[in-house]
Amino acid sequence: MDVHPTISTWLELDRAELDEIYKNASAGTLPSGDTRGTAIVAGSFLARCYARLARLFAWQGKVFDLFPPNQENGILINKITGFSLTFIVAKVYKDASWMDGKETIVIDYSKTSFFAKKIRDEIREIEPGVYLGKVWWGKTRILDFALSKPLS
Repeated sequence: MDVHPTISTWLELDRAELDEIYKNASAGTLPSGDTRGTAIVAGSFLARCYARLARLFAWQGKVFDLFPPNQENGILINKITGFSLTFIVAKVYKDASWMDGKETIVIDYSKTSFFAKKIRDEIREIEPGVYLGKVWWGKTRILDFALSKPLS
């Protein structure tokens, strides 16, 4: 599985270590265009296997479309299934994180998706073009993930 080198190291970390990376980062810039997703089951010795299976059968990433002129908000569509079909739209904007109250990039499905309306993603840019994310179901955090530009 081709994974960005930084993201590859995250697959070895537990949830507390990923939380520290997230808390120490700023929101950064909103992603634009196609991104490659990696699901992270933090702390599992099978994390690489889970990430591979998720990419093959469930989720490949997100496609962001930002609104000019300020590019501080927009929408996205998730790439789902092994065929990268685009489903599940969300609004994208900056707001306070549910984890630490600091600014983050919010991916909000509450008003755009019947199936995912209880889901809220938060991402922060850890290095240029590489994002660490948290998935919330209601107010319960359920998963970590990463986004990066697709590898050539």
